[in-house]
Amino acid sequence: MKPPMTASTDFSTGWTGYLAPEGFEAELRHELGDSVVQEHGRLLLASGPARNCAWVQNVWHDVQRIPVASIGEGAKALKAIQRNWWPYAPGLHRRTALLVEKLPKVSAKPLTFGQAAPTAPLGSFTWADEGTLLAAPHCSSPFPNGECHLIEDRVGPPSRAYLKLWDAFTVLGRAPGPGETCLDLGACPGGWTWVLANLGANVTAVDKAPLDPKVVAMNNVSIRQESAFGLDPASVGPVDWLFSDIICYPERLLRLVRNWLDKGQVKNFVCTIKFQGDTDHTTTQAFAAIPGSKVVHLFHNKHELTWVLLKDECQG
Repeated sequence: MKPPMTASTDFSTGWTGYLAPEGFEAELRHELGDSVVQEHGRLLLASGPARNCAWVQNVWHDVQRIPVASIGEGAKALKAIQRNWWPYAPGLHRRTALLVEKLPKVSAKPLTFGQAAPTAPLGSFTWADEGTLLAAPHCSSPFPNGECHLIEDRVGPPSRAYLKLWDAFTVLGRAPGPGETCLDLGACPGGWTWVLANLGANVTAVDKAPLDPKVVAMNNVSIRQESAFGLDPASVGPVDWLFSDIICYPERLLRLVRNWLDKGQVKNFVCTIKFQGDTDHTTTQAFAAIPGSKVVHLFHNKHELTWVLLKDECQG
């Protein structure tokens, strides 16, 4: 591990901070390679402007080094830049708490699904040492430390997988609407189908295993009890959205996705890339190379990533 930031570090060439999801620092370090110059817990600092990374929870743009002689001076310096700040504290926890007390309060209440993501600018800061703040007034995520907390539904969905889809729609600012057609591959037990049907979409759920009875009973859900990998796109026809939360090796999912892409019948894709054992960086890069798409680690992802291809973004 590289040493902590010191006052002598040169910020003149520009620095970007990358906050890794908890437990996945190694994956982010692999993506950033030799550009990493300093590390503070899960926060990796790299030279130059932000680059596309999948294993990052929040990107800190244009990191500033701010020498301060006291807590009060630190608060004054941050408030002079903007109002809203959120701490990341891998250490110096008491010092961080004292600084937060002197800053304007920022709400971090969990969202009800359907609420829009916050729009107010939210900066991030951490202590490099007792006399030095690292601060970024602009970050990639509108959520504190990139954590999209949502009020859970502990009654309706048949599994907790629904949270990943809620997370994705909240972050993307887009979701299927009433009357749109959705294909949910590997749907069992039906968490994603439950989400989509509740949005008013017409959902075809595909899985060899049976879905939860309460999902099957939903009026706008139809079932195809067969393998998602053996499904012929021609037998389905055009769909607005294709979803997959299938447990399979990434390269197998990539072949499935390419098959549907080649047929040109799907407008939008949201698929979970699940890793069994070591992280497959090569296949992740292949997904990221698909034109118009992006690969992200959602707050509710574990050792997995979410690949997204939206028609409007692809055209734009």
